[in-house]
Amino acid sequence: MAQISFRKLNKTYGSATVIHDIDLDIADKEFIALVGPSGCGKSTTLRMIAGLEEVSDGELWIGEHMVNDVPSKDRDIAMVFQNYALYPHMSVYKNMAFGLALRKAPEAEIDIKVREAAQILDITHLLNRKPKALSGGQRQRVALGRAMVRNPEVFLLDEPLSNLDAKLRGTMRAEITKLHKRLNATFVYVTHDQIEAMTMADRIVVMKDGHILQVDTPQNLYDRPVNIFVAGFIGAPQMNMLPVTIKPVNGGFVADFAGTTLPLPDTMDRDKIAPYAGQSVVLGVRPEDFHEAPPPGVADARIARLAATVDLAEPLGSEKHLNLSAGDTSMIARVSARCPAQDGQAIELIVDMSHVHLFDPETELSILHTGVK
Repeated sequence: MAQISFRKLNKTYGSATVIHDIDLDIADKEFIALVGPSGCGKSTTLRMIAGLEEVSDGELWIGEHMVNDVPSKDRDIAMVFQNYALYPHMSVYKNMAFGLALRKAPEAEIDIKVREAAQILDITHLLNRKPKALSGGQRQRVALGRAMVRNPEVFLLDEPLSNLDAKLRGTMRAEITKLHKRLNATFVYVTHDQIEAMTMADRIVVMKDGHILQVDTPQNLYDRPVNIFVAGFIGAPQMNMLPVTIKPVNGGFVADFAGTTLPLPDTMDRDKIAPYAGQSVVLGVRPEDFHEAPPPGVADARIARLAATVDLAEPLGSEKHLNLSAGDTSMIARVSARCPAQDGQAIELIVDMSHVHLFDPETELSILHTGVK
C-alpha cells in the first residue's frame, strides 16, 4: 500500500512558516497534482514526502508507517526533478542503472530492468548516448526510466515538463498518464500549469501561501470552485469577476451590473443568496459562457443580454478571444472564430446565467459552494 497522509503538517524556516497545518489523504495508486503559484509550498510539500526536507510539525505517513524520521532512501519513493538531474559523464544506460547499482543489485537484474524500462519509454536506441546528445524530451524519458527501474510504490514528479516546448509538453503529458496506468503506482505531480493538472490528475490540490484551498476532481474544481482564487486559477482564460448587486424580484433574485439586469436562475439555492439581498457581491462568468446568440437548449429565463465594447479581438484559429469593457469592468469572452466583432465595436453578448458563480467580496468564498474537499 502506498497511501500518503498528511496530519497537521507544518514546515518552518526559522520564524517563517511556509506550510500551514495541511491535512490530505492521497489514495494508493492515485495520480494527484499539487498546483498553485510560485512560492505556494507545493514543491516543499513534495520534498517533505521525498525526505529531502524535514517535517517541522505534524505527521507524514506512507502506507502504514509514519516516516517523519525515515531517511529518503528507505521510503520506497522515486523522484523526477525539473532539471532531470542526469549525470553528464554517464551513458543513458548507466544513468538508469545507477540507483540499482548503489543498492548492489545483481548485474543481470539491473540489465533486465533497464532494458524493460527503456523499451516502455522507447529509448532503447539511446542507451549508449550521453545526456548532452539528447533532446529535452529524451532526457525527460531517461529521468523517468531511472525512477521506473527501482519499481517504487510512489513517484514524485516536480514540474518535470517545464523545460520542454509546448508541443513536446503535450506529448509527454500523454506519455506520463499512460505510464501511471501501466505502472499502477501512486503519482504525486507538482506543476504551476493548470492544463497539465486538469488533463493528467485524478484529483487536484490547489495551494496558496502554504495552505490547501480545495481538493477535488478536475471537473469539480472547474464547476464548483470554493473561492475567487480557485475560480481564477483553474480555467484559461481565467474567470471574469463582475461587481454586482443582488436584488429580490418576484420571489427570485437578479444581479444588477452597471444598470444591466442579470437574472439568477431558480436552480440556484435561494436560501444561500437571500442574506445578500441589497448587497454587493462578485459574479463570476467563464469566458466560454458568453455567446453571440442564445445557446441551444438553454431556456430564455436563464440567459441575459450584456452590452460591451470590444477593446481587442484576438483570432486564435479555432476560436476568438474578445477583450471587452463594460463600464469600468474589463472582461474576456471566448467565442467562435467566425465572430465578426472588431476592435472598438459595440456589441451585445448573451450570458448563460445557468453557469455563473457568486462570491462574497469580503471573504472571497463562494456563496453557493463550500468546503475544501
